[in-house]
Amino acid sequence: MYFKTRELKIIEENIIMGCSSCSSNKSGEVSDGCGGNGGGCSSCSSRGCERKDVTNWLTDLPSPNGKKGFDVVEVSFKNGRKEFYRNDKNISLFKGDTVTVEGGPGFDLGIVMMTGELVKHQMKRKKNNTKLRDLKRIIRKSTESELESWKEARSKEYETMHAARESAIKLGLKMKISDVEYQGDGKKASFYYTADQRVDFRELIRVLADRFKVRIEMKQIGSRQEAGRLGGIGSCGRESCCSTWMTDFRSVSTSAARYQQLALNPEKLAGQCGKLKCCLNFELDQYADALKMFPNNRKVLKTKEGDAVHIKTDVFRRTMWYLVKKEKGQNEIVPLEIDKVFEVLELNKKGTIPKNLKNFVVVEVVEVEPAYENVVGQDDLTRFDNKFKKNKRNNRNKNNRNRKPRTNNKTGRNKVNNTNKNNNNKQQGEKKEGDSTIKPNRRNNNRNKNNRNNKNRRNNTNANKKPKQDGNNTSKKTD
Repeated sequence: MYFKTRELKIIEENIIMGCSSCSSNKSGEVSDGCGGNGGGCSSCSSRGCERKDVTNWLTDLPSPNGKKGFDVVEVSFKNGRKEFYRNDKNISLFKGDTVTVEGGPGFDLGIVMMTGELVKHQMKRKKNNTKLRDLKRIIRKSTESELESWKEARSKEYETMHAARESAIKLGLKMKISDVEYQGDGKKASFYYTADQRVDFRELIRVLADRFKVRIEMKQIGSRQEAGRLGGIGSCGRESCCSTWMTDFRSVSTSAARYQQLALNPEKLAGQCGKLKCCLNFELDQYADALKMFPNNRKVLKTKEGDAVHIKTDVFRRTMWYLVKKEKGQNEIVPLEIDKVFEVLELNKKGTIPKNLKNFVVVEVVEVEPAYENVVGQDDLTRFDNKFKKNKRNNRNKNNRNRKPRTNNKTGRNKVNNTNKNNNNKQQGEKKEGDSTIKPNRRNNNRNKNNRNNKNRRNNTNANKKPKQDGNNTSKKTD
């Protein structure tokens, strides 16, 4: 579904199925293609307008001795399907041009992917032994009307595929229809399917021909080809290799995983097609060459403590692990370098048996990390802990002081919970009998002194006041 919408989007943006710079000419009838003499524009030279494109390194090289160029062109169709066509009309073609080619019957539309001498090498690589006169011909560069009819035919593929699946289920056929490809003129439809057994689909062809009024062609493909046509994201996080650049699929065996010391877990080694991943073959030759330098892992190392059997190999570290089967005590796993393994095998060959393998064990050098030095003096992680603790205590005391006493809504009196504390504070200033350790309260003493001073002041002010005398009465002294 992803690649179907991607291709339709490309066609809608550029009617010639090319990139933004592969635009049509001013008249709009015939596409000019990349116009880069086969090298293509910036995007055609890197990724191309279609998948599985090949860079033509011989584009700028002239033909030797004025020899006529190779007149066969490689044309690409839906989902990377490529075929070779003969350019007997000597049409000037470049990579990215949309051409109309002979179909069966009718005509089909495709994109030119390769021209020149490199096509000859490509035919040899793909082992295409078809004679040049038997190849189908290129009719012309595609016109606007042909592109519109091809676009209309391609829009029917999704509905046709689901309708064909429903018909196959009703007929009880054990097959899976994975993709449908319409021809450029819309007169022919190719159905790609996978099946484990032989399928009699003659009745299915009749049903589909009556329903869609087109010529039906059934093509059986393998599970790897199916994954390549549908595409997807692999476990590595990238787009599947079979849908981007791989063209030939080689068989992958479990020995490839054994050479690379991988665990034989089918869930990790299998791809989206359900078979072993093709990438297991990518580095197989390098592992096979590296393992030629290792000793035979089937040979047993003999010691006085017991025989040592190979259990694991690390190709990159050039190390082999052996399990020592002791007669007395617990078994032990020992890592040995390949040079030490050859040395022990030579000793066993001469008839000398070492006591144990401790003298041959690989000594792993532990890298000592540099000690941390507090150069600045402010990088201690716990430097703020004490400050935060003091601040928390001070904040609690402030909150307790500033807290207002709760009032009772009914009586309006303050609720005093700690009345005993107040009574104790009053009695602290009084000295009990027989208790010489109790100290008088200074606050109470100061209060008593202030009260006495206030009384004396009042008495002094009353004594200094003179009595009032009437104007008529005079005071007389008496003897």
